[in-house]
Amino acid sequence: NRQPIDLNTAARRKAADRLVDQQIIRQELSAQGYSRPTGADVNQLLQQITNERFHGSAAQLQAALLRYGLSTDLLREQLLWQLTVLRFIDQRFRPGILVSDEEVQAYYNEHLTDLRREYPKDSTFASLSQKIRTSLEGQRIDQEFEAWLDQARKLNRIEYKDAAFQ
Repeated sequence: NRQPIDLNTAARRKAADRLVDQQIIRQELSAQGYSRPTGADVNQLLQQITNERFHGSAAQLQAALLRYGLSTDLLREQLLWQLTVLRFIDQRFRPGILVSDEEVQAYYNEHLTDLRREYPKDSTFASLSQKIRTSLEGQRIDQEFEAWLDQARKLNRIEYKDAAFQ
């Protein structure tokens, strides 16, 4: 994400929290039958990142990886995990999400000024309703996922050793 590596105590604690979250997700993945991304999915995401962040240049990508002491294989592993988590969230939480037409209309009415600024060429309800619906669904999925994760943390005994963050 082009950020310098941060090894202070607060950053280490956040990293530990993320590792706990990942373990909870891994437990859920192993207990249930969620589909997993393929190598082709990883290749597609890697190509998209290369195109968007490095102007399609594999050499620029390699230079960035070297700056952070990373390898392409490690990046591919992380992308696979990221896709796995995203697919899990989508499969686990999307089916329970329903955004009504009234909610989409209310959002449109409430944010019309901002929408006109963001989409000056076509900010009609008809042209934006699907984007609004998708955005509201995403927000609800995130809320459901965070609530599930919070509950899962409470059901597990999580103990941090302060010395690990020094």
